[in-house]
Amino acid sequence: ILTGVLRHYATILLASTPKKQELPAIREQRSLIRGINLRNNADAISPSAFVARKNYMISAYKEGAYLKDSQNRGKAAANPMTDPAAMEGMMGMMKGNMAMMVPQTLIMGWINAFFAGYVIMKLPFPLTLRFKSMLQSGVATRDLDVRWVSSLSWYFLNLFGLQSVFIFILGNDNGTPHVSPSSLISLSHPFDVS
Repeated sequence: ILTGVLRHYATILLASTPKKQELPAIREQRSLIRGINLRNNADAISPSAFVARKNYMISAYKEGAYLKDSQNRGKAAANPMTDPAAMEGMMGMMKGNMAMMVPQTLIMGWINAFFAGYVIMKLPFPLTLRFKSMLQSGVATRDLDVRWVSSLSWYFLNLFGLQSVFIFILGNDNGTPHVSPSSLISLSHPFDVS
């Protein structure tokens, strides 16, 4: 848990301050949100008011009145690798990924070096044989019951299972990796396309 809290604060320290958006970019975003809100809440206003607002939004969108860069309308988008603002955003994402990846790699290497092959606990409920490779990584015995868990597997179970504890301690917007049950399924069966 301590490494997750430290990773959270390291991510906050490494995060760059967001740049202020220009007024045309804000106007473009807000006009798109206004159009989405009109579409989603069409039943809350009268049909004549909806049609009037819809016609106004359609004509403004066709004219490009809300575009931040209306002179480049219809042209291909610029390469994000040449835009310095996009490069700063990508660098910020890379810093966050490194703040997550480096401590996990060090802890996993430490556990694997000192506790390789150790069985540390027995689960109190029965499991099928399909869980054996997941729960006993690093232990090379065929006769061991499935309920025994190796140290490296226990580390991974804690890594994925402590997400709710991190949300409780640090709040929803924290630097810990967000793991959904569907991503756990895809991790356990990476080549299954069904």
